[in-house]
Amino acid sequence: MNKDQVKGQAKDIAGKVQEAAGKLVDSPSQQAKGVILQVKGKAQESLGDAKELAKDARDAVKHAAKSHV
Repeated sequence: MNKDQVKGQAKDIAGKVQEAAGKLVDSPSQQAKGVILQVKGKAQESLGDAKELAKDARDAVKHAAKSHV
Protein backbone atom coordinates (compact mmCIF):
# COMPACT_ATOMS: atom_id res chain seq x y z
CA MET A 1 0.00 0.00 0.00
CA ASN A 2 1.42 3.37 -0.96
CA LYS A 3 0.85 6.86 0.41
CA ASP A 4 -1.70 7.81 -2.27
CA GLN A 5 -3.83 4.80 -1.38
CA VAL A 6 -3.69 5.63 2.33
CA LYS A 7 -4.36 9.35 1.87
CA GLY A 8 -7.17 8.59 -0.57
CA GLN A 9 -8.87 6.26 1.88
CA ALA A 10 -8.52 8.87 4.62
CA LYS A 11 -10.13 11.55 2.42
CA ASP A 12 -12.94 9.18 1.48
CA ILE A 13 -13.68 8.42 5.14
CA ALA A 14 -13.47 12.10 6.10
CA GLY A 15 -15.87 12.92 3.28
CA LYS A 16 -18.36 10.32 4.50
CA VAL A 17 -18.19 11.79 7.99
CA GLN A 18 -18.65 15.32 6.65
CA GLU A 19 -21.58 14.24 4.49
CA ALA A 20 -23.24 12.52 7.46
CA ALA A 21 -22.66 15.57 9.67
CA GLY A 22 -24.22 17.75 6.98
CA LYS A 23 -27.29 15.52 6.99
CA LEU A 24 -27.52 15.70 10.79
CA VAL A 25 -27.47 19.50 10.84
CA ASP A 26 -29.48 19.77 7.62
CA SER A 27 -26.71 21.53 5.71
CA PRO A 28 -26.75 20.76 1.98
CA SER A 29 -23.45 22.62 1.50
CA GLN A 30 -21.69 20.42 4.08
CA GLN A 31 -23.20 17.33 2.47
CA ALA A 32 -21.91 18.45 -0.92
CA LYS A 33 -18.45 19.19 0.47
CA GLY A 34 -18.42 15.70 1.95
CA VAL A 35 -19.34 14.13 -1.37
CA ILE A 36 -16.65 16.16 -3.15
CA LEU A 37 -14.07 15.03 -0.60
CA GLN A 38 -15.13 11.42 -1.16
CA VAL A 39 -14.66 11.79 -4.92
CA LYS A 40 -11.21 13.32 -4.40
CA GLY A 41 -10.32 10.50 -2.04
CA LYS A 42 -11.43 7.81 -4.46
CA ALA A 43 -9.46 9.49 -7.26
CA GLN A 44 -6.31 9.64 -5.15
CA GLU A 45 -6.78 6.03 -4.10
CA SER A 46 -7.16 5.03 -7.77
CA LEU A 47 -3.94 6.87 -8.57
CA GLY A 48 -2.23 4.89 -5.82
CA ASP A 49 -3.66 1.66 -7.24
CA ALA A 50 -2.28 2.54 -10.67
CA LYS A 51 1.14 3.28 -9.18
CA GLU A 52 1.11 -0.11 -7.43
CA LEU A 53 0.21 -1.87 -10.67
CA ALA A 54 3.00 -0.10 -12.52
CA LYS A 55 5.48 -1.00 -9.79
CA ASP A 56 4.37 -4.64 -9.83
CA ALA A 57 4.70 -4.76 -13.62
CA ARG A 58 8.16 -3.19 -13.46
CA ASP A 59 9.24 -5.72 -10.83
CA ALA A 60 7.89 -8.60 -12.93
CA VAL A 61 9.84 -7.41 -15.98
CA LYS A 62 13.01 -7.08 -13.92
CA HIS A 63 12.54 -10.57 -12.51
CA ALA A 64 11.87 -12.03 -15.96
CA ALA A 65 14.95 -10.30 -17.40
CA LYS A 66 17.16 -11.64 -14.59
CA SER A 67 15.93 -15.20 -15.04
CA HIS A 68 16.68 -15.15 -18.80
CA VAL A 69 20.26 -13.93 -18.44
